[in-house]
Amino acid sequence: MSFTLRPASAAHFAALVAGKAPEPGMTMPATALSGEGVVAMLGGLAESIRPQFDPCAWLVLDGDRLVGLLSLVSAPSGGTVGIGYGIAPSERGRGSATGAVAAFVEWARSDPRVQVVEAETRSDNRPSQRALEANGFIRVGGRTDEEDGAVFSWQLEC
Repeated sequence: MSFTLRPASAAHFAALVAGKAPEPGMTMPATALSGEGVVAMLGGLAESIRPQFDPCAWLVLDGDRLVGLLSLVSAPSGGTVGIGYGIAPSERGRGSATGAVAAFVEWARSDPRVQVVEAETRSDNRPSQRALEANGFIRVGGRTDEEDGAVFSWQLEC
């Protein structure tokens, strides 16, 4: 498997919200990327970040198959970017998250605007934690989130 990232445009998000493949020839996963409304929310988030930092959202691909999304979670500050990612349930357990994070880290290390990458995982989301650990992220703390409960904070210096 070879995981790659493709910058996600507003048109890509519009197609995903409509339940269509973002590009001709791209295969959709067997299950939805995420819960109802999440893709639209991510598209709106990308549009709010894009004027300050572009690209800010990516399609995660395995060949021509869409397996997930990866995006910045807020506008970058002082060389630090925070990321979030989601893999379609039908694509989990195949190294997709690890591959997506690896592709992002490679991109981030080539972009002089990025010095530090941050991420958070729910404390009970061991697969996501393993994806970050496999890519050199260090657990640097935690907090309690209103929606997710206990979360761990992770960081990688580029």
